Amino acid sequence: MTFSIVARSADGLAHGVAVASKFLGAGAAVPAAQAGVGAVATQSYANLAYRPQALTLLRTGVSAAGTVRALTAGDAGPVAQRQVGVVGSDGAGATFTGGECHPWAGGTAGDGYAVQGNMLAGPQVVDAMQVAWQASAAEARLAYRLLAALRAGDLAGGDRRGRQSAALLVVAEGMGYGGTSDVWVDLRVDDHLDPVAELTRLLDLHTLYFERPDPATLLPLTGPLADEVRTLLAEAGHTRPDLDAALADWAGVENLEERLVAGAIDPLVLAQLRGR
Repeated sequence: MTFSIVARSADGLAHGVAVASKFLGAGAAVPAAQAGVGAVATQSYANLAYRPQALTLLRTGVSAAGTVRALTAGDAGPVAQRQVGVVGSDGAGATFTGGECHPWAGGTAGDGYAVQGNMLAGPQVVDAMQVAWQASAAEARLAYRLLAALRAGDLAGGDRRGRQSAALLVVAEGMGYGGTSDVWVDLRVDDHLDPVAELTRLLDLHTLYFERPDPATLLPLTGPLADEVRTLLAEAGHTRPDLDAALADWAGVENLEERLVAGAIDPLVLAQLRGR
């Protein structure tokens, strides 16, 4: 009833899950991840206990394949109807599809990823997701790689019953809001006619508001640029004498505080200020 990808970033620092389904709030049931440990997707009559169990096994050094074997071996429920994908901190991902999952059902796995789905339009869904994942290797941001794979599966037919929900979860140490959390991205579309497209829109907003700026793109707040920024801030009612402080006041109102760097301005922040 669902298609998903679990994966880690090329540098091994981030882990995540992307999922879509004709199922209300798939993001509440399917994904789980822990920074530095791995990620899991449980679906098809999902056993939600797989999520903490998988992360515990991975944390103790069990491989993704060993984790899948342990999960299914210890399941007293309808294992033949279950589906699960797991990726750890290194090595290949692993996927399991029970023989009684609603067709089409299956999965594939490789170094650092596992793709799986059930009740799909056909095997082309999983194939398209794998191709998209491999083709996006130059993209350093795991969230965007996961979403590219999910979008490819959706365009290939996705869940044969239709569309309803999608979710994206990415974790990495200290990459959450304010550096006080490991949850880098946690976005859900619980009920929507085109949930993957909506998830794409939300990820773009997340990038604007919560990603940290690229140091190579920062513009020094000096000369004419500083004068322009000071004028724009004053027009918006932020007149503190210290320019960094005035910019911080405005950015806090606009939810752009994660993009602030003393003595400089992020071009994305500048564009928002100019277009306010």
